[in-house]
Amino acid sequence: MEPEIQPSSQEVLRAAAAEAALTPEAVAPATETKKFRRLRWIFVANQRLRCGWSALGFEILDIAFFLIPGYFLIKFHLITMQWVNGFTASSAFIVELALFGAMVGAASLIAHVERRHSILEYNLTGPRRIPHFFSGLAAGFVALSALMGALAWGGWVQFGPVALSSAAIFEFGALWASTFLLVGLVEEGIYRCFLQATLTRGINFWWALGTVGAVCLGLIFAHKGNGVSALYGFALLGLIPCLLLHLKKSQSAGFWQAVWVTTTLFGYGHVFNPGESWVGISQVEFIGFIFCVSIRLTGSAWWAIGCHAAWDWAETFFYGTADSGRVGTGHFLTTSPKGNLLMSGGAAGPEGSLLVLGVMLLLLVAIIVIYGRKGTSTVRPAQ
Repeated sequence: MEPEIQPSSQEVLRAAAAEAALTPEAVAPATETKKFRRLRWIFVANQRLRCGWSALGFEILDIAFFLIPGYFLIKFHLITMQWVNGFTASSAFIVELALFGAMVGAASLIAHVERRHSILEYNLTGPRRIPHFFSGLAAGFVALSALMGALAWGGWVQFGPVALSSAAIFEFGALWASTFLLVGLVEEGIYRCFLQATLTRGINFWWALGTVGAVCLGLIFAHKGNGVSALYGFALLGLIPCLLLHLKKSQSAGFWQAVWVTTTLFGYGHVFNPGESWVGISQVEFIGFIFCVSIRLTGSAWWAIGCHAAWDWAETFFYGTADSGRVGTGHFLTTSPKGNLLMSGGAAGPEGSLLVLGVMLLLLVAIIVIYGRKGTSTVRPAQ
């Protein structure tokens, strides 16, 4: 009989270690690590919360943060149905202030989760912010005035007497200015700041297509009228350019795919306005696109905020026209539409006139000419 060969001490140790590695106690941590990595992959990319979760979390928080003050605003009659049928300066200011607080709160919380220094990282940094803001103010007022001039030249608007006394002009002018500054900050803050910056860093063509398709499909089944056909048209218009950028694997694809989504969502937010029309929704989609272009060219959303605020102020207060079908009380001039509805805008206001599309085109050309020079800073997406 051959003598039995005893294993060496090193072999015994290796065998014991292998046996220990196969025990449930040792296997469990490895399994849990794999599950954690899989879960982390679902929610995190490049050390940041995935852009889809950031956008969804922001929208949920924004709504939640507004519902509480909104409940008390209605309960204590601080806002009324005048906000729908013809809003007052005071009620509009209160509503916009609540919306602004909700937006800032939601953006701040998401920024904290993403470990950002401040909410300014969402397209609010960049060079020459103050000059861009004031040039946006001038552009908005001049563009709306050009539209009103064209309507007056064609006989599609009639000017009446000044509607306010000298003291009331300054009072309502300041109140409406404060209100529409908040409108510009809120709407641009949601669409061109947070959502545009967030989606740019992580969206791809298929997610963009799915989001735009879901918005359009929801409107088909849930809503009729108020210019939704224009939203469908603009959504379809963005399909081919975004697909081509995707196929070419362009570095700018993420930005323009985000533009496609945010502009569609911006139009969606206006189709529920009373008195809206397909021309009005076309204008909303067009100006939303222009504001995104301004971010690309100036490096921030400050020009868009100024232009948005001044356009609405001139429309509601200075000229006293309807704004997306709503007429504000306490305006400087008195105007009323005349003649063909497609040319005058009718109940939708100047934004419902076909002439507004020409003004939008001129505004787009102007901003490209002014800010599209070599050396102009372009926006850097939030990482």
